[in-house]
Amino acid sequence: MERTETTRRTLIQGAAAGVMALATTELQAKPRRAKRLIGYTEFRTNLPGGRHANITTMRACIVREDGTGRRVLAEALTEEPNSWTQFAGWSPDGRAAIIGRGWESKENGAWEEAHKTFRFNEGWLYDMHLLDLQTGKSFNVTAVDRVSSYNTGLFYWPQKRNTLGFQALIQGDSHPFSMDSDGRNKKDLTEGSREFAYGFNATRDGKRIAYHKNYQIWIADADGSKATHIQTGAPFNFVPQWSPDGERLLFLSGEHYDCHPYTVRRDGSELRRAGDRKGYRGVVEFLDVFDFHGGSSDTPVWSADGDAIFYTAKSGDSVELMRATLDGKSEQITHSVGSTLHYHPTPAPEGGKLLLGSNRSGVRQLYVMPTGGGKPRAITSVKEGHGALWGHWQPQPILAHGE
Repeated sequence: MERTETTRRTLIQGAAAGVMALATTELQAKPRRAKRLIGYTEFRTNLPGGRHANITTMRACIVREDGTGRRVLAEALTEEPNSWTQFAGWSPDGRAAIIGRGWESKENGAWEEAHKTFRFNEGWLYDMHLLDLQTGKSFNVTAVDRVSSYNTGLFYWPQKRNTLGFQALIQGDSHPFSMDSDGRNKKDLTEGSREFAYGFNATRDGKRIAYHKNYQIWIADADGSKATHIQTGAPFNFVPQWSPDGERLLFLSGEHYDCHPYTVRRDGSELRRAGDRKGYRGVVEFLDVFDFHGGSSDTPVWSADGDAIFYTAKSGDSVELMRATLDGKSEQITHSVGSTLHYHPTPAPEGGKLLLGSNRSGVRQLYVMPTGGGKPRAITSVKEGHGALWGHWQPQPILAHGE
């Protein structure tokens, strides 16, 4: 009897082991493939009360590039009344999302609406959080050894594993900062400046930075030293962006609301006009009610390989997406009926596809399309009175928490 029971247990264990081995083989043969995610922001666009009423509805979201799996992120960050979140970027490995979290009192919002200007010295708090997609846990990195109550533009410093960059508003002026990934050792890279610096980013090798300061382009070493003014001869220069190889800058230049994409070498030579926006002011009005700030800037971007740029320009009654090579030859790659607005083009990391925003359906949605042209495919489906904007490709396809 004892031998029979032992034999039975052996057979059961052997069968279980066989099932586990088969299951393991099947999993190895058919690994679960993660689809690339796109991070973006959803919000209301038509609530009465102006900017504050609608901005406080913003929520950071993700969706797969095929339009499935839409989900709101970091909902705990919006439990406090008058607070909101915005999707602002990714870690290089795609495992963490960069989330901006804002709060503004109703009283300050009403004051801004009445005076048609921002008042950041009271009633405001804006911080940058890192959200682990696998665990769902977030960390307020700009609150550590705080230097400002208004912090934006967080990014992972290229080739510096434990370094981050961001922008902090100090006594009315924006300053680029570097800091450790735990939020410590914050360093002002334009210390002592009383000029507003914005559009801060770094080359892919992490050795040089660029920004515009009082609408003039500056480049410097990673520590902020050896700052050099790039002379364009124009009064308005906006948001310089490094080419993938770090040899050229792309930015808007000209007059405010009449500026065009230009490129220049990092030493300031070979200034070239790369396209003509043909009367497009370059601002996306993202609310259906009056916005005293005037909307969101629509800036040109490099292609994934750095051989071309994408920008938006007026064509008939519409604003269409354009592709231009560095010698200034442009082609229109969207073709619309009626008054349609395209904006915020963003190439996929591997190239071949573009993420962009458009109101072609009558509602501000996000679309994906081939870089060479073709019909854009909607990946968001917000309702009338809502909007979906500011899309960011995940650098690498990684499964998110809960998938």
